[in-house]
Amino acid sequence: MNHELLLGWWDTAARDLPWRRPSCTAWGVLVSEIMLQQTPVARVEPIWHEWLARWPVPSAMAAASQGEVLRMWGKLGYPRRALRLHEAASAIARDHGDVVPSDVETLESLPGIGSYTARAVATFAYGQKCAVVDTNVRRVVARAVHGAGDAGPPSTKRDLRDVEAILPEDQEDAAVFSAALMELGALICTAKNQKCADCPLYAECAWQLAGRPAYAGPVKKVQQFAGTDRQVRGKLLDVLRGAPGPVPKAQLDIVWNDITQREKCLVSLLDDGLVEQTRDGLFALPGEH
Repeated sequence: MNHELLLGWWDTAARDLPWRRPSCTAWGVLVSEIMLQQTPVARVEPIWHEWLARWPVPSAMAAASQGEVLRMWGKLGYPRRALRLHEAASAIARDHGDVVPSDVETLESLPGIGSYTARAVATFAYGQKCAVVDTNVRRVVARAVHGAGDAGPPSTKRDLRDVEAILPEDQEDAAVFSAALMELGALICTAKNQKCADCPLYAECAWQLAGRPAYAGPVKKVQQFAGTDRQVRGKLLDVLRGAPGPVPKAQLDIVWNDITQREKCLVSLLDDGLVEQTRDGLFALPGEH
């Protein structure tokens, strides 16, 4: 893959996102990476700004209650991410002098920080050379390198090996290249309605050269939301986020008519530590009773 083509495209086409700016700290990058998991940039950016203004360093978030963190998380979805970030902030403040670690292994040792997030922080916050693989990167590599219409089922070892093989030798270039690969998949080499004519890799793309063959692999399941447990859990949490304190169960019961599903979702929220029940039977966000 021609590195210069992609790096040149990045210089002119990359979005000006706050967590990409030189002034952004590693903590800001970590917060962005957790928030951006399965959530669009447009929804993340305003909440990211609110979080960094309120909690500019890990110790500031660590001092907040879990309930406060969940309240600030708002409607970003998958709220367990907020609790994992709170746990990571506590560990960073306690064990790392309030500074986000720079190496992948130490980052992976933090609560709730997986391989992808660790690699992303090491690369985007500290400019290190390591493969960062998300859905967008997998799709670009599948098309540009392998000539396939899509990446198919993920394979961590194979995917990392594929990306490592195309990284530039220079560490600084490799970090920018990783961001550029991701950006290309997000803006140009999208799952549908690709903008191939605008792609810097158009002339050398293996998928283009092969005649853009249709993807014939396993069909990916499209995640639904309406009527799912995710929606019900969100509605229950909305009641607690909007309440000044613990609420009676009757206040939760009105958000969903299906009693069986509603009760199952409430139990799952209790099990996940996202909701707590008081001694007198009321319900609240964790730490807010």
